[in-house]
Amino acid sequence: MDDAVDEIIGQWARARPGLDVSPAGVVARVSRASRLLERGVKEFLAEHGLETWEYDMLATLLRAEDARLCMKDLSAAAMVSPGALTNRVDHLVERGLVDRWPAPGNRRMTLVALTAEGRRVADDLLERHAAHEARLLSGLTGGERDALAGLLRKLLLSLGDAPAPACVPDGAAER
Repeated sequence: MDDAVDEIIGQWARARPGLDVSPAGVVARVSRASRLLERGVKEFLAEHGLETWEYDMLATLLRAEDARLCMKDLSAAAMVSPGALTNRVDHLVERGLVDRWPAPGNRRMTLVALTAEGRRVADDLLERHAAHEARLLSGLTGGERDALAGLLRKLLLSLGDAPAPACVPDGAAER
């Protein structure tokens, strides 16, 4: 059974017979899968009153030690610029989902943490979100998901994706 990418590759084969477009078999499929998965996640979260980026930030903080991170770590996790992150944190502060404060011992560093309401929202959605993601991937067996995850990990590492070193301000455990 052909998918939309097979059609595109076939069109290129007819239009430019000598051109090797085989990498498009991966790049286009990863791109299309990403958009379809993002749409599925976005629709699910919208039903629960959240934007995707809002849940991503809440979940990032939920899994962080002490449910708090510095802005630099949040920026790296969200893959957004510091300016965009500031706007996002402002929005979450206004919604009462996170707090922020200068790090003790380093007032140039800002720490962000979940509020009790932010923790409740993230905790409330966590299991349902995980189940929804499993439904989105239900076309694959568990072994196929594991194999795909391993291949995508290898691809991401080859593209330079790696965890950023965590910032640890002096006295960060204090609040």
